[in-house]
Amino acid sequence: MPLNDMQIRRAKPETKAYTLGDGQGLSLLIEPNGSKSWRFRYRYAGKPKMISLGVYPTITLADARSRRDEARKLVAEGKNPSDVRKEQKLALQAESENAFEKIAREWHQLKSAKWSAGYASDIMEAFKNDIFPYVGTRPVGEIKPLELLNVLRKIEKRGALEKMRKVRQRCSEVFRYAIATGRAEYNPAADLSSALEVHQSNHFPFLKADEIPDFLRALEGYSGSKLVQIATKLLMLTGVRTIELRAALWQEFDLGNAIWEIPAERMKMRRPHLVPLSSQAVDLLNELKIMTGNYRYVFPGRNDPNKPMSEASVNQLIKRIGYVGRVTGHGFRHTFSTILHDHDFDTAWIELQLAHVDKNPIRGTYNHAQYLIGRKKMMQWYSDFIFKG
Repeated sequence: MPLNDMQIRRAKPETKAYTLGDGQGLSLLIEPNGSKSWRFRYRYAGKPKMISLGVYPTITLADARSRRDEARKLVAEGKNPSDVRKEQKLALQAESENAFEKIAREWHQLKSAKWSAGYASDIMEAFKNDIFPYVGTRPVGEIKPLELLNVLRKIEKRGALEKMRKVRQRCSEVFRYAIATGRAEYNPAADLSSALEVHQSNHFPFLKADEIPDFLRALEGYSGSKLVQIATKLLMLTGVRTIELRAALWQEFDLGNAIWEIPAERMKMRRPHLVPLSSQAVDLLNELKIMTGNYRYVFPGRNDPNKPMSEASVNQLIKRIGYVGRVTGHGFRHTFSTILHDHDFDTAWIELQLAHVDKNPIRGTYNHAQYLIGRKKMMQWYSDFIFKG
């Protein structure tokens, strides 16, 4: 007799396990501990076989019958339901092993040994915020160009065009890694270059010398976070990368001697970097000391002071004071370089200040100390120039 729901619910455990048959190979096993599970018995290649179909009540009577019918159909087709199930599990496992997020994290771990901790963190945060939620579980070999383009357009709509360029570039590197390790056959990110070309024509918009006074007036009028306002000024004064400033630690500064020493592990090129500080930069840092001196980070995060300020903070300020598309946090480095070159400062001093490290390690170390006096004068001149009047 076929089972019914009431009969199943009322079935009580006994001292030994027993079964209730439903017909056509389906039965319900009732254990002494009260658990109830579905089983399907069948014959394959002349031998008796049995597979589990799930636990009651998670798998209802109707569900169990449907699963039994699917299994019986496989048997009729000459297939072993147990083997088919194993193949499906292997396929799911392979799909999970080839998921974009897994491969991206694998690539990131491989590459991060060559990066500063802050740089590595920024790359992973971009993946976690902008890519993984949309294609993280997708098999890397199945992601199509249009699918990835739609994800990148979400970043574009926020106005973060430079970030979109960087994220596309990192995705492309992940796909190349997947190809090299036999888990993908082509790179859909590479096919997007023409679609995004218009947004990449000016990666780092920057201020010209005659635009700085108006920008500074707008910056002084900013009524938002004082922390972000000072960060923006320090980016202008120091020529450092945004990540180098955002993740700065108070222990790196010797304000008495007007020197900031960034350790190698925080630098993109993994070499220590000395930053001479102008009197204006020291004044700003002393002002900050009152605000954040009790924290590890010079610019602690708004929501978690144990993390540095958000990557988007400076560019959000730029947007709010009406300069979106006209300058970015990274663009201040271009302004810095252009003005100093235009005023005939030593190219070696400028390149060293920008941490464009000499590939010759001996000569690079020599320059690191040798040019410090000249760079101090250059940095003070630059601060006086942009803050004149």
